[in-house]
Amino acid sequence: MTLDNVYKASYALKNVVRKTDVIYAPKLRKDAEIYLKTENLQITGSFKVRGAYYKMSKLSEEEKARGVIACSAGNHAQGVALAAQKNGIKAVICLPDGAPISKVEATKSYGAEVCLVEGVYDDAYNKALELRDEMGYTFIHPFNDEDVIAGQGTIALEIAEQIADIDAVIVPVGGGGLISGVAYTMKMLNPNVKVYGVQASGAPSMANSLHDGRIETLQSVSTIADGIAVKCPGNLTYELCRQYVDEIVTVTDDEISAAILALMEQHKLVTEGAGAVSVEAAMFGKVDIAGKKVVCLLSGGNIDVTILSRVIKRGLLMSGRSAQLMIELVDKPGQLKNVSRIIADLGGNVISVHHERANEGSDVNGCYLRIILETRNFEHIEQIKKALTDFGFKLI
Repeated sequence: MTLDNVYKASYALKNVVRKTDVIYAPKLRKDAEIYLKTENLQITGSFKVRGAYYKMSKLSEEEKARGVIACSAGNHAQGVALAAQKNGIKAVICLPDGAPISKVEATKSYGAEVCLVEGVYDDAYNKALELRDEMGYTFIHPFNDEDVIAGQGTIALEIAEQIADIDAVIVPVGGGGLISGVAYTMKMLNPNVKVYGVQASGAPSMANSLHDGRIETLQSVSTIADGIAVKCPGNLTYELCRQYVDEIVTVTDDEISAAILALMEQHKLVTEGAGAVSVEAAMFGKVDIAGKKVVCLLSGGNIDVTILSRVIKRGLLMSGRSAQLMIELVDKPGQLKNVSRIIADLGGNVISVHHERANEGSDVNGCYLRIILETRNFEHIEQIKKALTDFGFKLI
C-alpha cells in the first residue's frame, strides 16, 4: 500500500464514481458533531464500485479479453458488473443463494452473468476460484487486494477534503477492504484521526482475529447486515487493520435496525444493514466520541424492501416507539374502557387488541388483554405502565 496508489485510484475514478456528499447529522447524538459520508448514494448504491473499477482499469488487454470473475454478497457484484460494462469486459459473478433478490437483479441489469451458490459468501468465494481455474478468468477479490483497497481509500481523500479538523471516522467492517483503505489513507494524511471499525455481533471475524492476534475463521455468520457477513478476513486487510485501526466494536441486529430507522426518519437516507452499523456505534455510544467531530461512513443503501418492513418493526421496538403490553383483567364490564382511557389520556395509540379468556389453573373470572401500541419513547412506555398499575391493573 502506498498513498501514491490511492491518489492514482482517485484519478482513475474521477469521471466514473460520484464524489458523495458529507451531511451534518445533528439529531443522531447531542454531545458529538456527527457527519455522514453518503456512499449509500454512490452509483450502484455502494462504495464497492471504487475498488472494483480501479482494479479492472489496471488489467492487461489479455486479461480483459479473458474476462473477470468475482464473488459477493451483493454490492461488490454490482461494482464489478458496472466496471466490466464500462470497460467492455465479460463478468461472471458468484453470489450466495440467500443474497437479496434486489441485489441479484441489479447485478444482472449491469450485464453480468450470475451464478448462485448454495451457502454464504465464503461458499460463493470457493466456487469463484473453481471457475477461475477452469475458465482462465481474472479474479477480482472484494477486499483482499491492494488495488481494491486503494480504490476504497479514495473515500478518505474525499472526507479529508470535505471536512476540516475531524477527530474520528467510523467505518463498517466485513472482510476489511473498506476500513483498510480508509484507515491507511486517513492515517497517512493525519495520524491523529482515530479510525473505528464496526462489525455485526453475528459476524465478528475481524474483531475476533484482532483480539486474538491471528486470522480466525468463524463457523457460521448470522446478521441482517448481509454486506458484512464474512467468516474470515483477508491477510492483507488483517495486517492493515492491525497497524492502522484504533478499535473494532460489534453491534446487534436490533441496534442496527434502530440505526436504519433513525437514518430514514431523521435524515431521509435509506441504508442497508451494513451501511448503518457506523451510525449505530455512534448513537449507542459503542466508541468514545463525546465532544468530537466524527464522520460515520454509510457504506451502502441496497436494502431489500421485503427486509425493510421487518427492520422498521424491529427498529420501532428498539427505540421505544412501539410496545406490547399483556394485562390480566377480571372479566367484567368496563375493564377495556378503563384501559383504553388511561392509554389515550397519556397519548398512546393502540393499534392492535387481542382479548382472551383465562385458561385452566387461573381465576375463573380472569381474562388477558394483549395490546400493541405506538409510543414516543421508553419513558412514555413506563409512564403508561405506571398509570395502569396505579389504577389496579396487573401487567404480566
